[in-house]
Amino acid sequence: MIEVGGNSSANAIYEAFIPEGVKKPGADASHEERMRFIRSKYELQEFLKPSLRIASRPSERSTLQSSFSRKIMDSFRSSHSSKNSEGMVEFIGLVKVKVIKGTNLAIRDMLSSDPYVVLNLGQQTAQTNVVKSNLNPVWNQDLMLSVPQDFGPLKLRVFDHDTFSADDIMGEAEVDLQPMITSAMAFGDAGMFGDMQIGKWLKSHDNALLMDSTVNIVDGKVKQEILLKLQNVESGEIELELEWLPLDQ
Repeated sequence: MIEVGGNSSANAIYEAFIPEGVKKPGADASHEERMRFIRSKYELQEFLKPSLRIASRPSERSTLQSSFSRKIMDSFRSSHSSKNSEGMVEFIGLVKVKVIKGTNLAIRDMLSSDPYVVLNLGQQTAQTNVVKSNLNPVWNQDLMLSVPQDFGPLKLRVFDHDTFSADDIMGEAEVDLQPMITSAMAFGDAGMFGDMQIGKWLKSHDNALLMDSTVNIVDGKVKQEILLKLQNVESGEIELELEWLPLDQ
């Protein structure tokens, strides 16, 4: 619940289509008013996105909860995504990674470094330009990667470019794509919603985040700003912005 943004995000799904004339019960509502609204919301599914609704008869109510739960989980995985293939790999969407800048990167030459960033997702690799002699480089460069159905973390490495020898590593980090993709699929068409937070990737001892990273709908697009502390290196931070792009776009 925390990762998808709590009650406000859940209600954006369960109460997506409240018809005119139906009012959500307030603090002074009677028990009967609350009960009618709750049955309409969860049992009759009157306010759900049409794509998530399931039909049921009274005799089927015992299986309604499990069927509905399965349908909700299926929607997280695939209902709002198209599939493409490259060999045997199925893709569920694209992620646009804007590599914004690096801060206080490690020295790998005499007094400075010539840094560039390499991203890996599955079998794909994308790379930024090299910035010469700069420990605080600004790239502002967009890199596009396809997201496979069985995606893992987005792996990031920073290197120092050398002309006459192997490039030196300047740190690495991993980005968990699950919070952004799960939130994006739950909401479907982000263009239907105003600007709002829909998810969060929480800072913890076992990830590279410098602060909690929120997933937001901004101007009809699902975006996530991320600030990473590079691992296995003496210093360095990298700032990214992710954007989720369903294949149907």
